[in-house]
Amino acid sequence: QMQLVEPGGGLVQPGGSLRLSCAASGSFRSINDMGWYRQFPGKQRELVAIINSGGSENYVDSVKGRFTISRDTAKNTVYLHMTSLKPEDTAVYYCKAVIRVNVFFRDYWGQGTQVTVSS
Repeated sequence: QMQLVEPGGGLVQPGGSLRLSCAASGSFRSINDMGWYRQFPGKQRELVAIINSGGSENYVDSVKGRFTISRDTAKNTVYLHMTSLKPEDTAVYYCKAVIRVNVFFRDYWGQGTQVTVSS
């Protein structure tokens, strides 16, 4: 069964760093885009960063210069390296991957991980 597993997250002080990871497990044919989203309390989920199969990256303006997305194709894993963290980065972070299991591509989501930035 196809799933995305994202351990990590946790509590970090302002100005600190944290790396999130998300691994795709199961049987599939290919992975297209992989990305990270976050959800603030009472708000809709928003895109943080995305990386396509060719390695091109895009970021929401609020994290540019602080967050870096990367992927390890051999491990079917996407990472989000977060630096200079701010309290306003506190949210539940979800990974998403567009995966072709058989014929069609569809979205798969991780279970979400809490990131709290606080002193």
